Amino acid sequence: MKVDKKVMDMSLAGIFTAIIIAMSVVPFLGYIPLGFMNATIMHVPVIIGALLLGPKYGAYFGLVFGMTSLIKATLTPSVTSFVFSPFVTIGGNSGNMWSVVIAIVPRVLIGVAAYYMYEFVMKVAGNVKGSQTIALWLAGIAGAMTNTLLVMNGIYIFFGKSYVAASNGAVENVYKFILGIILSFGIPEAIVAGILTTAVVKVLFKVRGQSAS
Repeated sequence: MKVDKKVMDMSLAGIFTAIIIAMSVVPFLGYIPLGFMNATIMHVPVIIGALLLGPKYGAYFGLVFGMTSLIKATLTPSVTSFVFSPFVTIGGNSGNMWSVVIAIVPRVLIGVAAYYMYEFVMKVAGNVKGSQTIALWLAGIAGAMTNTLLVMNGIYIFFGKSYVAASNGAVENVYKFILGIILSFGIPEAIVAGILTTAVVKVLFKVRGQSAS
């Protein structure tokens, strides 16, 4: 009996939702604490889900990621959690509604950016050998960097000096500090996302009967 595509997509969406939630609650799996901040690979299932199911599902998976970020920042705060939760006040620094924007909006756009990067590269490359591998790798990088750049620049715009002070940085060099985080954490996260996205999605494409290049 052939399974209806809509039913299959909804089933996969449920699986990816469960994976994202599980990664958010299992210590050192989705969020890796590094003192004043957390490194993360939470964007990876968002990217993979978007490439398999499309940008609308990708936006939904990003929303789930964003909500887990807000909840985690609220329930188990670090010194900079106020930038992700309006309910946190630490050391005189308080979150506000912009915290919700930072926690949610960049994450919603992760899968969307990854999906359209993949589609763009595949359209430009056509049937060139290895094009799908390159497209998947760039999609992973695009999704991860969308998260890093929007989150860190949002922090700079709305919380700048408070965030740097809470992180024991020099408040006279706010963007230099932000840029340091982007380079130190964002680029490695993007490389890992590119590798994992390529490896996992190529296998899942084959399982679903989609062509590989």
